[in-house]
Amino acid sequence: MRAVVQRVSEASVRIQNEMISCIGNGLLVLLGVAQTDSQRDADYLAGKIAHLRIFEDADGKLNRSLLDVGGEMLIVSQFTLLGDCRKGRRPSFIDAAEPAHATELYEHFVRQTRALGVSVQTGRFQALMAVSLVNEGPVTLVLDS
Repeated sequence: MRAVVQRVSEASVRIQNEMISCIGNGLLVLLGVAQTDSQRDADYLAGKIAHLRIFEDADGKLNRSLLDVGGEMLIVSQFTLLGDCRKGRRPSFIDAAEPAHATELYEHFVRQTRALGVSVQTGRFQALMAVSLVNEGPVTLVLDS
């Protein structure tokens, strides 16, 4: 699994001009699922992201996690994170999971994150989404399971 994690003051998802989810202070997580990923990968990333110390403490140091600050998480599936651009000019998505497998692991990741006590909003799997965000910092990290 690959996740792009962005610290945000707000983020939202629209589908055909209808807002389907939005969060305030927290994290926007773009999540890509590979063919070889398992529930173990989802469990690892859910815990890792929820506990990442990427929010500032009273001294301005990145020392607090999403759980520490009571932030929200918006999780959006994004198979293009698995795109391989090393050859040619068109990305290859051969490593991305098939929709059934990707849906299962995406939903498992969402459940695991909620089980950790995080307030979670989601995009809609396989939909054409417009994602908006205000990246704070900016803080953007790429994590692989």
